[in-house]
Amino acid sequence: MEEEVWLIEPSGPLRGDVEVRGSKNGVSKHMVAAMLGSGESSIHNAPDVGEVEITAAMLRALGIDVEISRTEIRIAQGPQIEPRVPDAFTGLNRIPILMLGPLLHLAGEAFVPLVGGDPIGRRPVNFHVEALRSMGAEVEVGDAGIFAKAKRLNGTRIELPYPSVGATETVLMSAVLAEGKTVLKNAAMEPEVVELALFLQRMGARIELSPDRRIVIEGVERLRGASTWLNGDRIEAFSYLAAGLITQGEVRVHGCPQDRLVTAITTLARMGAQFDINDEYLCATAPPEGLRAAAVQTDTHPGFMTDWQTPLMVLFTQSQGMSVLHETVFENRLVYVPALQRMGCEIEVFDQCLGGPACRYHDTNARHSAVVRGVSQLKGADVTLPDIRAGFSAVLAAAVADGPSTLRGVHHIERGYHRPYEQFASLGLDIRRKR
Repeated sequence: MEEEVWLIEPSGPLRGDVEVRGSKNGVSKHMVAAMLGSGESSIHNAPDVGEVEITAAMLRALGIDVEISRTEIRIAQGPQIEPRVPDAFTGLNRIPILMLGPLLHLAGEAFVPLVGGDPIGRRPVNFHVEALRSMGAEVEVGDAGIFAKAKRLNGTRIELPYPSVGATETVLMSAVLAEGKTVLKNAAMEPEVVELALFLQRMGARIELSPDRRIVIEGVERLRGASTWLNGDRIEAFSYLAAGLITQGEVRVHGCPQDRLVTAITTLARMGAQFDINDEYLCATAPPEGLRAAAVQTDTHPGFMTDWQTPLMVLFTQSQGMSVLHETVFENRLVYVPALQRMGCEIEVFDQCLGGPACRYHDTNARHSAVVRGVSQLKGADVTLPDIRAGFSAVLAAAVADGPSTLRGVHHIERGYHRPYEQFASLGLDIRRKR
């Protein structure tokens, strides 16, 4: 099948309202957690993204019943659980590894193919593997994937070398039905992790969120089905706020609570953005003289989120002066920069730690800092998008370029954002599909 491309003509300021649904990362993790319930679970406010279909297909292959309607996903255990995620799912996303713990509880063994997802750096698979081993599982990592076996997982003490979101979620979904108590130290505390913990608690799990990144989980005998409403996607919310600022427009974002965007709002306010925030929406506008440059470092929550930096990079090109970005979460997050450079973004990438204290990549060759010159005149170009966030940012660059752009690989954007084509069109962007 010939791949779809988007043709974009810059068409002035983007204005209007955007309703964000639950996050791509949140919905897929809730779908995996729902495997553990003895009754039916329902997930509401689910986004219409490719990630949902991929995860649903995996669950069905395991013998889990999945029904998807417009904004709701229903999930229930089938009569027979198949402990193997098929090889066909190799590299599609990073959800299979989160199924190891649940499959050990349901079937006593598990095989999952190797993780995929966006090419933004090594995912710490070893964190997941070591956590499961410390809970008593036998785990073998091969070229094709990961095989695990355990009659019953046991509670234990685990300290993560880094507060990895995925590894924290693996421990949560493995410990809730384990024998005894698990104490997880240096856990990730991102809103999506807390949201998953609350869903598991609704299913009957015993979870305490303690100070200093500590989570205590007391294993229970069984979990039941539960229902939840997903909070709005903070990545998507920030991306559309940036779209309004970059084009000198005004986008009102509905559906994402302010507390999920605290650091982002303050970062943009320091650059000169003016905010209108109430219980209905968030809105940011640029002053007539434009935004100022900034130095920003990404970090684990509650720091500046790594997924926010891609739209921020385009915003830097439209802000006055030299901005600096220091990425500390993934060592290869800046793979999208060449696509933006082809569109006239003046960005230099370095392997030093710029714009913040030395991070864990300071003595590596990872190019994880960027210096961006603004205000740059961006130009229309024909670009192929390497991943989800780069894709969205290329749309933003195309929206303020001096001529038409052709974007290829737009399936990446649709994997992670809720109906982005329709959203951009509703904000006034001149955007057309072509095969």
